[in-house]
Formats: sequence, structure tokens, C-alpha cells
Amino acid sequence: MTSHQVQLLFVDIALILFLARGLGHLAVRIQQPAVVGEILAGVLLGPTLLHGAVSDALFPVGIRPLLTGMADVGVALFMFGVGLELESGKLRGRGRVAAGAVLGSTLVPFALGIPLAFYLLHGHGSHNHAAFVVFIGLSVSVTAFPVLARILTDRGLGNTAVGSLALAVAAAVDVVAWTALAGVQAAVGGGSEHWLVVLTVPFLAVMLLVVRPLLRALLAPGGQAVPLGPQKFAVVLIGALLSAAATEAMGMHFIFGAFLFGVVMPRAGADAIRTEIHGRTGQVTSLLLPVYFVVAGLKVDLGGLGSGEFAQLGVILLVALVGKFGGTYLGSRSQGLPPRPASALAVLMNTRGLTELVILGVGLQLGLLDGSLYSLMVVMAVVTTVMTGPLLSRVYAKPVDLPQPAREREPEPVATSS
Repeated sequence: MTSHQVQLLFVDIALILFLARGLGHLAVRIQQPAVVGEILAGVLLGPTLLHGAVSDALFPVGIRPLLTGMADVGVALFMFGVGLELESGKLRGRGRVAAGAVLGSTLVPFALGIPLAFYLLHGHGSHNHAAFVVFIGLSVSVTAFPVLARILTDRGLGNTAVGSLALAVAAAVDVVAWTALAGVQAAVGGGSEHWLVVLTVPFLAVMLLVVRPLLRALLAPGGQAVPLGPQKFAVVLIGALLSAAATEAMGMHFIFGAFLFGVVMPRAGADAIRTEIHGRTGQVTSLLLPVYFVVAGLKVDLGGLGSGEFAQLGVILLVALVGKFGGTYLGSRSQGLPPRPASALAVLMNTRGLTELVILGVGLQLGLLDGSLYSLMVVMAVVTTVMTGPLLSRVYAKPVDLPQPAREREPEPVATSS
């Protein structure tokens, strides 16, 4: 790197952090997740303004690979945190309602996404029509677990029955989404080394049968968490990055390896240490994720969209909103969830945020999305996330208690004869 490139890199990072923090703060002030402002910062620094003059001057070609590398590390650690936050215990006692909501929240929008994909194929051709159709169905089925958790915390719903149910459903939807995306990438990518994808099966076995016990012995021997010193935290980070590198080497995206390493982290007796790990990695991702938003924003050009593309945006938004809300509502109501909590759950499942951006980035990398369709889908992710807060205030201004699951109710006394 030349001295000029080093100077420009430092200035770029400072500018990215300044805008991300500033717009993120403004988003919070208007009761929106900070990620909305951070995404908008990335779009504003992209080619949308002044026909790309700003982005070309601030982010020349020689600087972009460096920013992309930093962004990739940030996304990998973010996905590690998503896997770390998954908690199957939240499903206990409400498995039927959660299952109904998960099925409705995934199958209905995916089914509506199929005709949407055929509609979009006319203006956005893809070399692999089948993968394109599946990808579009997947992209309108996503829920952003981390953003959802932040919204629930900000509104004091995190420890309520609806909040716990929403987190459980979002976690399950995330797992379905990443699994489906892995399948799409396996079908599209690979080239001459396509066979390497089969190595994911023994890799999963090693992670579950070898890595997980080793992590348990390191972090929570005997079911009791031990202090997390610098060495142990370094081991965790090394493991997450190596797991990401492994899946990338096998022809899968690195996000899957990072996510999986978070999933196999010990749960029993390790809540405190998981919280500490999440807090430490969160400090790193808070610095690197804004760089990812800018890298993503450099590919979003809203200035070049015409009336036809905005008509497509309307259809995309309609399918995304109706499919997610209707599917979640019908699925949860079918299992006995009252109307107001079911509406609140349906609204929350429409949160897409950063998770959607990561998936769209994979689609762009695979060649399934062109530049204009990628831009439209990013707008859909932002709009649906922005709508969550106001809609939630309207349909669920006052939380209500849910009836206890049948297995948690007190047993009725048995009558005895005298």
C-alpha cells in the first residue's frame, strides 16, 4: 500500500464509524433499531448520490478489497454471535405454538416467493432459474434474530411470554434459512471442486462430537463455567475463524462455519460465559459491521432505478409483508395463540435487518442477483425493519399474559372417596 492509500483507508474508516454512529443514534431517537441508521449510512456513501462521484472519490478501487476483508471478519463474528445466542430452551412448554408459527413464517412467504421469482425473472435473468426461484423464496422468508432481540429489549418485551416465543420462532427460522441457503450455494457454486461440499457431513460430525466436548471441557468443566481469560477468549475467536475458513474451503460461504461454531458452544452451566463472549465479540463487530454496511452500500444504486423497478419494489414489499405476517399469524392462531399476541408475533417476524443483507450479499456473490434487484431487495429489508416498531405499537401497545402451556398448569386434585 502507498502512503496515500494508508491515509485514505484511515479516513474512510473514521468517516464510516462517524456516519454509522450518528445515523444509528438518530434511528434510536425515533424508536428504530440502530442498524437501520447504519444501513442507511452505507447506502448514502454508495453510488446512489451524485451518480457515484462520492463513492468513487472516497473508496477507490485500491481501497475496496481492504474494506471488504474487514467487513468479512465483522460478518463472521456477527454470525458467530447469532449462533451463540440460539437457545432451544425457549421452545420448551410452547412447542406446538412455536412450531405452528415457524411453519407459517417460512412456508407461506416461501410459497408466495415462488411466483414472485418468476415475475422477477423477466427483468432480472439468472443463469440458474431453479436456484434463483429458491433464493427469492428464501429471501422473503428471513427474520433477523439479533435485530428482533434488540427490539424486544428496547420495548421491555424480552422476558415476556410473547417475547420469548418470538425469539424461539426467529431462532428456528434462522436455522431453516441458513440451512436452505447452504443448499442453494452447494447447488450453484463449486466449479471443478464441487465435490468438496460433501466434506460438510464429516465436518458437522467433528464439530458436534469433538469440538463441542472440547469447548465444554475448556469453558464449563463439570457444568460449571470458569473465568474467561484472554487465552480462552483467544481460543474461542481462533475456533470461530478457523471454522469459517473451513466451510469457505469446502465451497460453502464462511458465514456457515462461523454460525456453526457459535451453535456448538456449551450451553449447560455456561450462560454467564456466553454472555461475556457475546459482549466482547460485540465490541469488535460494532466497529467492523459499519464497514460491511458500506461495502454492501457500494453495490446499491437507487439513482439508476426507473419506474419499472419501483413497480417491482412494490410487488416485492407486498409479498414480503403479506407472506410473513399472514403466515405467522395463521400458523400461531392454528395452535391456539390469542389474536393480539399472534398479531404481535407476526409483526415481529417481519424484522429482517442485517440478516437479510448477509443473505442478499451471498446471492449477489453467487450471481443470482443483479445490481438493480440487489438494490430493491436491500430497500425491502430496510422498509420491513422500519415498519416493525410502529406496527408493534399499534397492535400490541399493552402486552397481555398468555395462558400457561398445558404441561405447566397445576394438576387438579384427585377426588377420593371417604
